[in-house]
Amino acid sequence: MPVSQSARVAEIGPADRRALLSAAYRMLGTMADAEDAVQEAYVRLLRLDPAERDDIRSPAAWLMRTTARICLDMLGSARARRERYVGDWLPEPVPADHWPVGAQSDPVDVSARAESVSTALLLMLETLTPAERVVLVLHDAFAMPYAEIATVVDRTPAACRQLGASARAQVGSRRAVPVPAERHRAVVAAFSAAAATGRLEALVRALDPDVVLRSDGGGIVSAARRSVRGADRVARFLLGIAAKHPTAAYEPVVHGD
Repeated sequence: MPVSQSARVAEIGPADRRALLSAAYRMLGTMADAEDAVQEAYVRLLRLDPAERDDIRSPAAWLMRTTARICLDMLGSARARRERYVGDWLPEPVPADHWPVGAQSDPVDVSARAESVSTALLLMLETLTPAERVVLVLHDAFAMPYAEIATVVDRTPAACRQLGASARAQVGSRRAVPVPAERHRAVVAAFSAAAATGRLEALVRALDPDVVLRSDGGGIVSAARRSVRGADRVARFLLGIAAKHPTAAYEPVVHGD
């Protein structure tokens, strides 16, 4: 007996939505935009005529392709907005506990997600064209075949393969040397302690001599319009903020990276 389309749509569960949000977040860089893209994909599915929905063999796969097309359109307008943005634009780091329940249950998924949603990688993805970014995310993070990706970006499979190779080379050339998690936690703890005590020398020692600080107020709060470079300058900048806002507190948060 054929499975009705309503039953197929009902089979799209939380895990499918998490995958869609993860893909959209990697492509767009903010959770708000990712949620908008996924919501629009669901709306488009529900607006299809019954006959059109019956032709969809896998609603989850259809939603992934549709979400990717929406993200591709959004990336074009987002790039134009960011080019007009005053100061640094930073992708939105999403705390680990923001992801829906169950997103971290598989250790393999945790490892893959940590690498593919890190702030550093998202910044590198910002240097790619919208098509390169979509192709790289769909193929490398979600193992979508180039033949399917071609229908998303309106290119041939061969062209998509070239886009993926180009994007991979660009990201690989900028990838920093990985830091062990223990070392990362130790530096964060030292930084937090030094910042909390207001001791300039201790804060300078906790920072890399070539550290670069970028801040993004999202157009809502004040932020440095230019990057602050060097341990001494960054330390003085942070302590200056602490002096202006004595009730503020530094709180370590574990993000995707």
